[in-house]
Order: sequence, then structure tokens, then C-alpha cells
Amino acid sequence: MNFMTRRKPLVPGGHHASGLKKSLGWPHLMALGVGAIIGTGIYTLTGVAAGLAGPAVVLSFAIAGAVCACAALCYAEMASLTPQAGSAYTYSYVAVGEALAWVIGWSLILEYTLVCSAVSVGWSGYASGLIRQAGWGVPDTLLAGGVIDVPAIFIALAVTGVLLAGTRESATLNFILVIVKMVALAAFVALALPSFDLAHFQPFAPFGYGATDIDGKKFGVMGAAAIIFFAFYGFDAISTAAEEAKNPKRDLTIGIVGSMVICTLVYVGVAAAALGAVPFTLFAPSPEPLAYVLKSLNHPAAAALIGMAAVIAMPTVIMVFMFGQSRVFFAMARDGLLPRRLSSVNKRGVPVTVTVLTGLVAAVISGLMPLDEIASLANAGTLAAFIATATAVMVLRRRSPELERPFVTPLVWLVGPATILGCAYLFTSLQLRTIEFFVVWNVIGFVLYAIAGTLREKAA
Repeated sequence: MNFMTRRKPLVPGGHHASGLKKSLGWPHLMALGVGAIIGTGIYTLTGVAAGLAGPAVVLSFAIAGAVCACAALCYAEMASLTPQAGSAYTYSYVAVGEALAWVIGWSLILEYTLVCSAVSVGWSGYASGLIRQAGWGVPDTLLAGGVIDVPAIFIALAVTGVLLAGTRESATLNFILVIVKMVALAAFVALALPSFDLAHFQPFAPFGYGATDIDGKKFGVMGAAAIIFFAFYGFDAISTAAEEAKNPKRDLTIGIVGSMVICTLVYVGVAAAALGAVPFTLFAPSPEPLAYVLKSLNHPAAAALIGMAAVIAMPTVIMVFMFGQSRVFFAMARDGLLPRRLSSVNKRGVPVTVTVLTGLVAAVISGLMPLDEIASLANAGTLAAFIATATAVMVLRRRSPELERPFVTPLVWLVGPATILGCAYLFTSLQLRTIEFFVVWNVIGFVLYAIAGTLREKAA
């Protein structure tokens, strides 16, 4: 099985006759990052995480953000060094070998598809709230929390249609919706801060600081961090657009690092405002926690507007991750690890088959699974990708120190291990059934890979 250790040639310039069009500048890439990072995490998971950690969820945000910041620096170096589609899958392939690349690619399929599903469910929470408020008479069994989440299915399929219009068109729409989202969050902070009360932060850590298993869920600061981690990633989706960036060596770095800085500041402000305005026990159970906070403060009109802003802007997250998923599929198919017909693109430079496939799978999952379980499973795949990218950075620093690196990860021998250890700890803080599912998913994937690889080797 020599194919398992085969490495993909590192192409510093990222030159490929792929059919993908170079149509994205750094503003588009930064908007992709912000559009992916600020979404379900702040609009919906703030309540879920607060229910797990209490007011100490602010520490959960800080811990998850610190781990993601280290990972972002590693991604920035790899993306500028080898700007190719595929993200962590490609980085693993050029640095370590095909077997690890397959595992990471298989994990990314899990991550991106589930993120699309999770955000669809989060979007449905706000959309269902508006539908009920409008009195349209839609049965609860067909709304968020019901038997079949029809709004979640609808938005997943609608975003798929937008992506089929073209990369630049999708990126431009994303840019506009990101502005809507940022204005709405700024308005939330402005309305919530006058009611800020430090008494709402007592007791600060009612469930402790570790990750304690209670009825199948991990409570405590680290348990919440393992979930809220979902709120921070998204910058990795920027790296999947490497072959569509006009100036990838410069623009990818600006997009990845810039989006992380902006989003961290936004998260801290919004989370602090929500926790200070209303006791976490009140808004934690709500599928639309920010709107709930404003309703509690007697701002029903503003709450409705926040809900509308979420309904309008949260699809940007689905759009970015569905975009990323299709590009990972594309890269794996181009390398022959998936059927090569999946790498075909239309005249607009869009890989139609994989985009439609991603949308359909995301729609089915979002219609049947609850948000916290989807987010937890998505986190497992992301943590694996972050570990692989940090490993790739350190391996190439040792093996190929002479390579030109447009962006150099500072203190790499501190940042790299910190990324790996932090992600490993967050992984162990996930729900046990999540870890079990992730292991089973990858065992199945590796068996398929080994069988297909052996057949390819014999045929050659």
C-alpha cells in the first residue's frame, strides 16, 4: 500500500488549470470569513453554551477563540504557501501523505455538511419565531423543534440555488448580507448595555470549569467551549477559495487573520451585553436568545428586527460553508480520491454536481437533527482539520525551510503545539456519542479508502 505515503507536489504558486475563476479580492475573502464566523454561533449557540456554563461562558468564548486564533495563524501560512483548493485536506497531502489527507478530507466532508445543516436549523429557530409571531397558522410539527424542520430544509436548498449562480455573484451577495448582520448586532449591544447588571454574573461558574458529563451532555466552562468552538471557525473556509483569489498570497492572509480579529471583538461585546442584561437561565432555553433578551427588555420591535436580520443574514454562513464543502469535494475528486466527474465545472466556474449534492445532504440532516448534536459533530471534524494544518506547518518548516513563505506563523514552535494540544483537549470535551460517531465515521471512510486505493494500485 505505497499509495498511503504518497505526497502531493507542493505548488507554491497554486497554478492549476482547474476551471475555477480568479474573481475574489481580499474584501470578498474577509467578508467570506466574517460571513462564516458570525452566524449561528452568536445568534443561537450563545443560549446553548450559557446553559452549559452559566455566566462563565465568557471564558468559554475566550478559550475557544484563543485556540482558533492559533489555528488561524497556521492556516494563514499554509494558505499563502500553497494556495490550492482543498484547505486542510491539501495541506495534509503535501506535508504528510495521502492517507492522512484522506482522513482529513473525509472529516471535512463531515464538518462542512454538518455546519450547513446546523446553521439551517439555527436560521429556522428565528424564522419559525417570526412565522408564529405573524400568526400564519403553520403547525409546530413543521417548524423548529418539530418533527420535520421545513424552514431548515428550505433555506439549505435556497442557498444551494444561489451558489449555482456563480462564485463572484455569491460573494457579492454575501458581502451585502454581512453588513446587515453587523448592523443588527451593533444595535443589539446598544439596546442591551443600558440594562447591564453585574448581579447577573453570580454565581459565575455554576457548573464548574472542567467538562462534567450530566445526562449525556458536557457541562462546565470547557464543555461549553467545546460547543462554542463552533462559533469561531469559518476562517478555514476562506482557504478553500485559494484558487479563486486574485492575489492569493496576499489576500488569503488578510482574509483569514482580519476576519478572526473582527469576529472576536464582536463576540465579546455581544455575549457580555446579553449576559449582563438578562439572567442566563431565562434566555438559555430559547432558540432565538438575542431576540428573547430584547423582548425581556421591552423592545419587541427591536427583537423582531433582530429576528429578521438573523433570517436575512444567517444564510451567509450556509453559503460560505457550502462553498467550502464543494471545493473540498472538488480537490479530492481532482486528485482521484473521489470520482473524477465530481471535479467538473460549468461555464461559470461552478462545480455543479458537488454543490447540489452538498445542498441535498445538508437539507436532509437539518430537517431531522437538533442543533446541539449537529454542532457537536461538526466540531469534531473541524478539530481534526486544525490539528492537521498545525502539523503540516511544522513538518514543512523542518523539511523545506527554504520555501518562500509570504506569511510566517509567529512563534511557530509555540503556536503549532498550542493548536494541537488545545484542539485535542476540546475534542475530549465533546459528548461521548459525538466522539464515538466521529471514530466510526473515519473507520468506515478509511476502509473505503484502503479498498479503493488497493484496486487503483493493482489496476496501475
